[in-house]
This record gives sequence, C-alpha cells and structure tokens, in this order.
Amino acid sequence: MSATTAVEMPEIGATGLTSKEVVQRIESGQSNAVKTSSSRSVQDIVRANVFTLFNGIIFAAMVLVLITGSWRDAVFGFVIIINTGIGIVTELRAKRTLDKLSILVASEFLVRRDGKDVEVSHNEIVLDDLLWIRAGEQVPADGQIIQTWGLELDESMLTGESRTVRHKVGEQVYSGATAVSGMALVKVNAVGSHSYAATLTAQAKVYKKTVSDLNKGINTILKFMTFLVVPLCILLILSQIHTVGGWGTALSTGEWRQAVVSAVAGVVGMIPEGLVLLTSLNFAVAAMRLARHNTLVQELESVETLARVDALNLDKTGTITDGGIAFNRLVMLDSANAAAEQAATQALYDCCNEEQPNGTGQAVLAGLKAQGYGAGAVESRVPFSSARKWSAVRKSGETWYMGAPEVIISALEGDYSSVLQQVNEYANDGNRVLLVARSTAPLSPLRGLRDAVEGANVSDGPQLDVQAEPVALVLCSEKIREDAERTLAWFREQGVRCRVISGDNPVTVGAIARRVKLTGDHEPVAMDARELPKDVNELARVLENVDVLGRVLPDQKRAIVQALHTQNHVVAMTGDGVNDALAIKEADLGIAMGNAAPATKAVAQVVLVDSKFSHLPDVVARGRQVMANMERVASLFLVKTVYSALISLGVVLTQIPYPYLPRHITYIGALTIGMPAFILALAPNTRRYMPGFLKRVVAFALPGGIATALSVLLAAWVLPPVMGWNVTGDVADLSALRATSAIILFAMGVFVLARVARPLNGWRGVLVAVFAAAGVIGAFVPFVANFFALILPTGATMVATLIALAGSALIFALCLWLAPLVRGLTGKLSRRH
Repeated sequence: MSATTAVEMPEIGATGLTSKEVVQRIESGQSNAVKTSSSRSVQDIVRANVFTLFNGIIFAAMVLVLITGSWRDAVFGFVIIINTGIGIVTELRAKRTLDKLSILVASEFLVRRDGKDVEVSHNEIVLDDLLWIRAGEQVPADGQIIQTWGLELDESMLTGESRTVRHKVGEQVYSGATAVSGMALVKVNAVGSHSYAATLTAQAKVYKKTVSDLNKGINTILKFMTFLVVPLCILLILSQIHTVGGWGTALSTGEWRQAVVSAVAGVVGMIPEGLVLLTSLNFAVAAMRLARHNTLVQELESVETLARVDALNLDKTGTITDGGIAFNRLVMLDSANAAAEQAATQALYDCCNEEQPNGTGQAVLAGLKAQGYGAGAVESRVPFSSARKWSAVRKSGETWYMGAPEVIISALEGDYSSVLQQVNEYANDGNRVLLVARSTAPLSPLRGLRDAVEGANVSDGPQLDVQAEPVALVLCSEKIREDAERTLAWFREQGVRCRVISGDNPVTVGAIARRVKLTGDHEPVAMDARELPKDVNELARVLENVDVLGRVLPDQKRAIVQALHTQNHVVAMTGDGVNDALAIKEADLGIAMGNAAPATKAVAQVVLVDSKFSHLPDVVARGRQVMANMERVASLFLVKTVYSALISLGVVLTQIPYPYLPRHITYIGALTIGMPAFILALAPNTRRYMPGFLKRVVAFALPGGIATALSVLLAAWVLPPVMGWNVTGDVADLSALRATSAIILFAMGVFVLARVARPLNGWRGVLVAVFAAAGVIGAFVPFVANFFALILPTGATMVATLIALAGSALIFALCLWLAPLVRGLTGKLSRRH
C-alpha cells in the first residue's frame, strides 16, 4: 500500500477507513481476496482415469497371465497405460485452465484511507473502503456510488448490453464492469467471494465433463460385457482345468498355468480395449487438426458434440458483430446541393475530431477519412460530454452541433416530430443515429475548465442555440463480421436452428439478424426477454417460435439453454462476455471467442482463437468425421467382442481346450482391427450425424461375430476327430489346432475388415490387401512367429485348414445374407406388438 501523488483527485471531505479498521477487516476475512480452487484435485483426476471399469478388467486379466509366467501373453496390458495417460493429460489441461480463471484484471486501485488517497492491490481492498473508480479501470468490488463525476460504465461483460451506462449517486456498481469515462467515489459493500464477479466465477468453475455419445456407447458395451466376463472367466478356468484332467493333475503338473492363459484369451477378446484407446486418440488428432485452424479444443470429447448439435445460440456482440462501430452514411434532411452536403460532412468530421473521441467519434472519423476528409479550421469547440450528449464547433461564421437527436431536438424551438420519426425508423433498422444541426449564433463558450469535466452541471455549462436547424442524420451501426451471413447459411442448410440471444435492444438485434439473413428469406421473430415466462416448460414452448431475444440477463441465458434441453435439443452456445459464461457452462457445447473474457474462455470447450465465427463449420465437419468413422471402426471392434463371447460360451458348454492363445488375438487384432481402424478413423467423412449409434454398431457386428465364432468352434469340434488329434493330452496336437484356429480367425478378420472398409475401390482396397499380406508375411518371420506362437500348417493339416477356410467363407456369406432377413422379421413382429 502506497500513497499516490501522480494524479490530482477532486477534494472531498470523507476520510475513509482508518488503518486500524482496515487491519480488523482483513483479519475477519472481509478483504477482496478470493481463494482459487478447482472442483477437481490432481488426485481426483488421476483416480477417475486409473480406476475405471475398463482398466480393472484388463489389469486383472494381465495379472492373471503374469502369475502364470507367460509374459508374452500379457502385452495387451500396455493399452491401460496409453489410454489412462491420454485421459489424465487432457483433464489436467482443463484443470489448469479452470484454476487460472479470473474475471477481474489484476492491477492497482485507488482508495481513500486516513484522509489520503492510497494505491492498493485488488486483494487489499476491504469492506466499507472508499474506492475511486477512474476511466479505464475495471471495477474490482461491488459498491454504492457516493459521489460521481460523470462515471460511465461498460457493463457488456456482465449484462450483454453493448451501450455504456451512466450511473448516479446512490446506484450500485458491480465488479467486472469497466469505466469508460468520468470517475466516481464508491463505498465498497461486497468483497471477495460475495462480489458479483466472484459469484459468477464460482459457478463457472464447477467442473462439468462433456457427454460423448461415443463414450456412452462404448461404456454401455463395457458394462454389458462385465456381466459376462466375470462368470465366463470362472467357467472358462474350470473348463480348461477339466480338459487337463482336473485340479489335482493341473496343480501337480503345472497345467493350471495354461488353463488360466486360455481363459484370459477369451476374456481379453471380449473387451474392445483398442476401441477405448482409438476413441481418445481420434479426439486428440481432431483437436490438433482444428488447432491449425486457430480453434482450440479444451475438452477432446467436444469435437464430437457439435456434430450432434441441432440448436445453436449465438451471442450478437463478438459473434455476429465484432463489437466495433462503423460509420455508414450521412443523410441530409432536406434536398440539398453537393456543397451543402460537403459542408455538413466536414462539420461532422470537425465535431468528432477532438482530443479523445469516443467509440462512435472514432468510427465516424475512420469512415470520413476513407472518403478523403481531413481536419478543417475550427475557431472554438465544446467537446462531447455524455452528460450533455452533444458536442459543437464554431467555424466560418457558423456553429455546428452533433449529438443525440432526442436531446438536441428537445432543446430547439419548433416542431421537429417528423425528424424524430425518421430517427426512429433508422434506429429500428439497427442503426445508431446522431443528428447534425447548424446555427448562425455564436457558440456558447465553456465557463471554465470544470465545464469540460464529465459530470459538470449541464445547466451551468454551454447551451444549445434554440434557433438551430437540424441539417442531417448520421447513421452508424455495429460492424457485422464478413463471414457471419455465409456461416449462418451453412448452418441453415445443415438443419441447425440458430437463435441470437443478446443483452441489447430486441429491435436492434432483430435488425442485425435480418441483415445477416438469420432465418433465410423469412423475417426473424424478435422478442424482449423481459416478457419471457419463468416456467422452463412454458419457456421451451415460447422459444420454438422465436429467433431473436433481446434484453437477456445472464440467468435467462442459462434458463434458455435448460428449456431447450427439455425438448431434447443438443445445444451449443457462443459468447464472449462474462454474462455468457453460465449459459456456455450449461450448454452441451460451449464456444468462446478468442477475445472473450477469461471466465468465458475457461468454461468453454471450444475457443475460436482468432474470434472467427466462420471456423464453426470446420468444427462441425471434424465432429462428423469423428462420429461417422468411429461408428465404422466400433463395428470392427465389436465383432471381436461378439465372437470372443460366443467362442468362450461354446468352450464352456462343450468342455474343449480354448482354440487360441491371448498372443494370437493380440497379433490378429492388431492387423485386422487395431491398425486398420486407426487409419479408417482418420479418413475424410462428411456424413451427418444420425441418432442410434449403438444400435447400428450392434446390428453390423452381430453377423460377422456369429460367423467367426461358428467357423472357429466348428473347426475346434470337427478337426480333432477327423485329423486324429489328441488335444487334451498332446501339446503338439493342441498347438496344431490352435495354429489352424488362428489362421481361420485371421481370415475371418480380413473378411470383416473388407466389409467395414467398403467401398474397396482406391485406397481402401489397398489398405485391406496390405494388412492381409502383412499377417501372412509375419508368419514367415522367425522372431514374429516365435513370439506370437504362429505355426504354418503342412501336409494333411494344410489340406484340413484350406477346407476349414472354405467352410468359413460360406458361413460368413450365409450370415450376411440372413442378417437383413432376420432384422426385417423382428421389425415386423415388434410393430405388431
């Protein structure tokens, strides 16, 4: 804390708190310090990602295999480390972002204590402090205005209202607002976690995991398989112990080890472990691709979510408009010649060309400079004041006024209702309107330096000439992003309902929505949010017929999202202000602009770094690619789950040795499922999302899974008696059966891969051929063959294997032919009932 003499402040009688009172408040916790904490600790994140159902099943299976000493059959366990690592890193990134969340900009603030003005940090402000709010500062704590010198606040980050607000003595100001002009002395009445900004921050910091349709489907599969895995594993171990002569023989000879390994082969095959890993990797790759287009994905699952969105809520400022003001044109009120229009335009330039023009003045100057205008000779000037609402210049024997039409006209003699009508018509079309007036009377001078200060008594300052005549209207408007209309048209074509939700006047917002063709050729329906019903179901009904909402409060934005959820809409919300943070948090997918408030960016799943709305179609396309391709590869993985479960069931029921080893399924799965699936998952795909992911995946997987299971089981049942193999007493014969079963399994895997990869013209056909060839070539490489226990059949075994392969091909074709017939029959039966 230090005394300041850099800026001379107005003289006031109040002394403020004493040093003793400040210390007492700090000790009692009444300071502006806010404890920063995220809702999930590092331990919670690690625990949530390590102790999952999937990891538990795979880990238990791996431990069982390692106990037997057959470490080569336990290589499937590495997927736990990779998948868990991806999940932990992703969530730690989210936690780091949340922990940095702060709406308020950290800086020094001026307070009145012990009769002196001293600078203190944000955290050192205490309850009941007398706080100076100066132009350019962000309000650090809530308070009531004691004295004001024309304080004007930008509260857009809090309310969404883009126009600045002028406050009076006794009014409340809230933390998070920014002073754009003037100053005020405020008595602090809410600090720390009790302030408005801190309350919003606390609500925004609540961790919410993005719900992924893919992950939900995969978890459903995993939960279902869990009910099968545990009893099947026990039954498999019992059946394998039985095949080697019972518990006594198994324990004395060590055959129990082989029984456990065989049982694990069935269990591991039933768990689509690669699918969980591939989903995480695919999300990560999609996020990296989007990052190249200045789109930051903060939660990987959100890549998929936008593919399912059917309701997109857009904040006007920062999304459709860029927050800036643009000068459109000057409209002469009477038919005037070119010289008169040029004089009025030059006067407008000179009125705006003051030492520190506001946003509108800067826009006018920029627009007129582009037309070739420059500074003219000015004899005297009255600068713009938000208290007066006008400015003036004296030049060439004339006085020119520029300012708010209603203020200037109310001061003039005569009936100018027709001018006000024109003003209203332009305003209703989304314009910000200023009036230019001319007088021959001398310019009423400033009475002293105090008249130039915001907050001086207007009646004591310079006055308008009541005989002045309105000359022209100045039309300005918010800058609409060049890509807004094109992007909205794309969403309309994709069947996504877009709504504009803003804190601004509904008439203004409706006019902008009309200009960007929010609803195409139809007139957008606008509504004042103050008329919205409180009941969420009634609100949902009203929203179905509304395209534009104005005067929306932060809590209403969140309620609108909740109402859309009651109608089963998947909702995305864009925004850039603190007032958007709660709605972005509530939405299925939150999208923040790059220039958004820190709080808004921290809670959004997607951040458009360069604030370009036109990137959203890229995000949608990437989401659709993920969804469509992951549905394709999920079918591939689920085939393995189906045939592993059926083979395990057949083994238990018929008490035969398990027909292949865990390392066989690792080798075959990698070549016919894992690696091809990764390539297929990254392929271009623009198919629109369709509900029913799990249903379609299961319908696709059943024929292939049943065909594979039947082929392997028939070989395991028929080949031993035909070939004279003693698979329960001769290790060589059992190895021959397993080698043949592995070959059949590989061939069926190639068939399934070819079906999933269709159409096979072009690179997809090459993909299938390459992995089929890789599987065959691997069997001829000694190291690979030894590691994965691959045995090439010879002589009679070769003939038997070829016959089994031909039979497998017939079974596969038969199952594919029967599948649509069975689906059609079950569909008819379900409709009858």
